[in-house]
Amino acid sequence: MALIKSISGIRGTIGGKTNDNLTPVDIVKFAAAYGSWILQQGSNSKIVIGRDGRISGEMVSNLVVNTLIGLGLDVVDLGLSTTPTVEMAVTFEEAAGGIILTASHNPKEWNALKLLNNKGEFISGDEGKLILAAAENEDFNFAKVDKLGTYRKDESLLQKHIDAVLAYELVDAAAIKKQNFKIVVDAVNSTGATAVPALLKALGVKDVVVLNAEVNGNFAHNPEPLPEHLTELSSAVVSQNASLGIAVDPDVDRLCFVCEDGSMFGEEYTLVAVADYVLSKRKGNTVSNMSSTKALKDVTLNRGGEYFPSMVGEVNVVNKMKAVNAVIGGEGNGGIIVPDLHYGRDALIGIALFLTHLAKSKKTIRQLRSTYPDYFISKNKIELTNGTDVKTIFENIKDLYKNQPINDEDGLKIEFDNDWVHLRTSNTEPIIRIYAESNFETTADNIAKRLMQDIGKMM
Repeated sequence: MALIKSISGIRGTIGGKTNDNLTPVDIVKFAAAYGSWILQQGSNSKIVIGRDGRISGEMVSNLVVNTLIGLGLDVVDLGLSTTPTVEMAVTFEEAAGGIILTASHNPKEWNALKLLNNKGEFISGDEGKLILAAAENEDFNFAKVDKLGTYRKDESLLQKHIDAVLAYELVDAAAIKKQNFKIVVDAVNSTGATAVPALLKALGVKDVVVLNAEVNGNFAHNPEPLPEHLTELSSAVVSQNASLGIAVDPDVDRLCFVCEDGSMFGEEYTLVAVADYVLSKRKGNTVSNMSSTKALKDVTLNRGGEYFPSMVGEVNVVNKMKAVNAVIGGEGNGGIIVPDLHYGRDALIGIALFLTHLAKSKKTIRQLRSTYPDYFISKNKIELTNGTDVKTIFENIKDLYKNQPINDEDGLKIEFDNDWVHLRTSNTEPIIRIYAESNFETTADNIAKRLMQDIGKMM
């Protein structure tokens, strides 16, 4: 298994050989390369780090912390935390950067270093290339003994993050409290077990049931919050007679909901609903990546704004949001980005805004879902083996469908009248993702299957 180096971070499976997996040697090299890059920026020497609940988290954290100290950098360690908390802590601490130790939705054998700049945002592709080159060449100098960095543990930053969410002007904790919601949370044995209940309590939700609450990294199910992985949550919402269910991924930057009848609200519609609420309060533009549902465009136009697609990847969404001055944006995987809080996917602000919207609507969550367009996205993937020539496969697919409108800015997005299919290699796994959307579920599935068969023949 080769290391994956992309705009989404440096990630791999723990164990194995160096340069093929995320081994201690690779972790030290990448941390040293990043720390050296930070020192070259010359702003200051403070770095914030935090980790999700993975089994390997403490080991990886110790390696990263001591590598940074060895470079002469001062480390503020949040310990078990969330990705958006680390992002916000960089600005709270006025740090030069940050590192989040998480492989997001990947299974427990994975871990990663996700790198932030002094704004608490993911570094750019060009900056990432410099850091990767430095790691490859081992181009770094460690500090002499009297210039070693310092270490400070600070677990108070989650509360500061929650306080910022509650202070956000479109969050109405009083309206949420008044509804007396009963909520079931699937924390998938990671830091959502701490962060989400703490937020809900601060919002006035008194009746909270937490599933998979032990933060041990032994994920009770596949940690990607997709419908097929949330059957336990769905059943619990019904059996507990709850108002709704909430699922987050291990680092709490993706968010989806379950309706009171156990049905899925749909991760694609997390952003749609939150954007609809935000746009009802402030007119403006929206952004999502081109693998996301067209329902966001419908809602945006209905509210008098303009919708813009971006390439897949949080940094690409953020760059497009800045370019078009979007008031809300994110990704169809349940990632919410509220720019005037911070430019990062954040399930906590997403929960607060969604519950405010639900409370003010005076609807059940199922009734709220019925107010939005019913599009269906078929999400599929093909595993890649080492040596697969994806570029040639995509060129052949492009030629096969040359009579259809095609966007090749990020993989291939092919349009079929009102339907579409998007093919692209993942930033986080050795796979090709195949997403198709239509007004009809069977049509979306059939489009995806057709393209998967085409790719299969070419492989």
